[in-house]
Amino acid sequence: AFAWTAFYPLAMPHGATLRRRALHFSAVLNLASTTTQDWANRAAAHIDDVLLDHAHCEKKAAGAALRMLFRYPEHRFLQEPISKLAREELGHFERVLRVLESRGVSYERQKPSAYGGKLHELLRPKEPERLLDLLIISALIEARSCERFRLLSETLEAPDLAALYGDLLASEARHHQLYIELAEQLESPAQVRVRLLELARIEARIVAAPSPRVRLHSQ
Repeated sequence: AFAWTAFYPLAMPHGATLRRRALHFSAVLNLASTTTQDWANRAAAHIDDVLLDHAHCEKKAAGAALRMLFRYPEHRFLQEPISKLAREELGHFERVLRVLESRGVSYERQKPSAYGGKLHELLRPKEPERLLDLLIISALIEARSCERFRLLSETLEAPDLAALYGDLLASEARHHQLYIELAEQLESPAQVRVRLLELARIEARIVAAPSPRVRLHSQ
């Protein structure tokens, strides 16, 4: 079982201790950078936009998982774990839809950040390298979401929204870990680690790129 509380205790620190824990948090999630509090403050100021983007992200995550199942039926080890993950993502999507409705925000089309598209441009064309990249990129997206959910849970003043993001933290962390474990069933842990470090450095540059809109994965 994923021991989330081993590195996310209930008592929240402050100041320098909080900054050190944020760095440790990013390391546990295999991220090459740490999101600043400035992003969380901007997100809090535009929370309805972020919530709408969040709903779209959950739906995209479910769709991406289902596409993986259809594209790779020969990889038996993927089937049940990814099927379960897709169902969980859809459950999160429905939960965020209810939050939007409670706030009087319509679920509608929205200009996304460039984050996901830029990451998927990194996929290598040949197999099994393509699947390895897809699993690692999916892991990094889950990791970045998890890191930012933590920030939102600590920054948002509305108790229901802080609770939403606090509740979803463990799921994102589990999804990150699952994708890494699946990658290690495809290739050796050493190979996975090399590619993970490479893609994590690129992910850090992509998420730091200036953006005119505040999104879950924007600068």
